[in-house]
Amino acid sequence: MQVCLNGSRTARDGAAVPLTPDQAAGSAAAAVAAGATEVHVHPRTPCGRESLSPRVVAATVEAIRERVAVPVGVTTGAWTEPGPAARLARVRDWTVLPDLASVNWHEPGAEELAAALLDRGVGVEAGLWSGTDGPARFAASPLAPRVLRVLAEVTDPAAASAEASARALLAAVGDAHGRPVLLHGEGAATWPVLTLAARLGLPTRIGLEDTLHLPDGEPAASNAQLVTEALRLARRQDGGL
Repeated sequence: MQVCLNGSRTARDGAAVPLTPDQAAGSAAAAVAAGATEVHVHPRTPCGRESLSPRVVAATVEAIRERVAVPVGVTTGAWTEPGPAARLARVRDWTVLPDLASVNWHEPGAEELAAALLDRGVGVEAGLWSGTDGPARFAASPLAPRVLRVLAEVTDPAAASAEASARALLAAVGDAHGRPVLLHGEGAATWPVLTLAARLGLPTRIGLEDTLHLPDGEPAASNAQLVTEALRLARRQDGGL
C-alpha cells in the first residue's frame, strides 16, 4: 500500500496536508506505522510551490528517509516546472535521488524524462491516466519493459462510474509489458477504485493527495487514518474480516 502524502493540495485543504519536509516526514512515519509500505510525495519550496529543484527534492526526501525505511518516490508532473527542458535539467541536477519517480506518459517530454531517471538509477512509475493517450504511447515505448511499474490513474471523479472507468483503463493498459500495475482513483472515485484494486489483487495507494475523506464521507484526520481504513477495506475484500 503506497501512501500519497499531499499531491497538489494546499493549506486551504486543511492542516492535515503535509507541506514542509518536517511535516511530510512526520506524516510518512505515521502512515508507515499504520501499514504503508511506500511513500509518494510532492516536494514543496518554503513558500509552498511544487518544485523539482535539487535543493527542494533533497530536503524532502532526506527528511522522510530519516523517519522511515521504505521506498520514497516523488512526482515529476509537468506542472512542477515551466517546460520539458526545465524538468529534464532539474532531474539531471538532483543531488539526492529518490527511490522512484512517477512520469505521466501523456505529458510532453515523458520519454526523455523517464530515460534520464532510469540512467540515474531511479525507478520509474509510468503514470497512465484514463482519458489520455498515455496507455497507447506507453504500449509503443521502448522504455516500457524497463519501468518499475505502471501507475494506472483513474481520472473520472464520479463514484458511480469509477469502477467502469477503472476497468476500461485496465483494458487499455493491457499486459503493461509485464510490469506490475498499481491502480488508484481520486476524489469520490478513490474508495470504489481502491475496492476494485483489492478485489483484483492489484497494488493500490491512498492518501490526502487522492482524497480528503474516509469511506463514510467523514473528513480524514491524517494520512495514517486513510491507510488504516484502506487496509481494513482490503482485508475485507480478501475475506479477512
